[in-house]
Amino acid sequence: MGAGGPVEDEHKWPPWLKPLLRESFFVQCKSHADSHKSECNMYCLDCINGPLCSLCLNRHEHHRAIQIRRSSYHDVIRVSEIQKFLDISSVQTYVINSAKVVFLNERPQQKQGKGVTNTCEVCDRSLLDSFRFCSLGCKIVGTSRNFERNKKISPEKKHLIMSLSDSDDSYSFGSHLRARSNHSFTPSTPPPTAASFRAAKRRKGIPHRAPMGGLIIEC
Repeated sequence: MGAGGPVEDEHKWPPWLKPLLRESFFVQCKSHADSHKSECNMYCLDCINGPLCSLCLNRHEHHRAIQIRRSSYHDVIRVSEIQKFLDISSVQTYVINSAKVVFLNERPQQKQGKGVTNTCEVCDRSLLDSFRFCSLGCKIVGTSRNFERNKKISPEKKHLIMSLSDSDDSYSFGSHLRARSNHSFTPSTPPPTAASFRAAKRRKGIPHRAPMGGLIIEC
């Protein structure tokens, strides 16, 4: 089964996760447009009120805030930050700029490389053997009881699965402390064009295995 153990019939996600994965980050803050620190790459888990810039955080003192980063046009978050609040087991980790990260949502993959033995259960992206999902979003969809296993699904079906599970998902802070509960879905960054995909592909080096089970991505 890989990391993460057997699939449960129902997962309980924290209330901020699905809104987080639906957001668009790295846009200019409307409240601080004149500042050079106006890029919105922060998110408050307590307020759940959209992307924030660093200046906005002054109004969220003592709140739980996380920073979203970007790699090849896609949003990532450092494992050291997100694992404080979520169980990210079974999600592929990568090493980017010397830090281990996970992707928020799935990324397009034109074709699998030769010798691939393991792929994401939702989008078929190539993975290391010890993982089941390429992103937090794919884990949410893949562990939903509405998901049809071993069958690739369209983006429209993924949205439907998420909407059907919204009414069932709740979050227990007590269970989070015991087992670090779980996750959500919907692309936050527009898929790259064919030209940008080729450009990104040229910039990246050959992936290598990281010492702690991740992949090294050279940006």
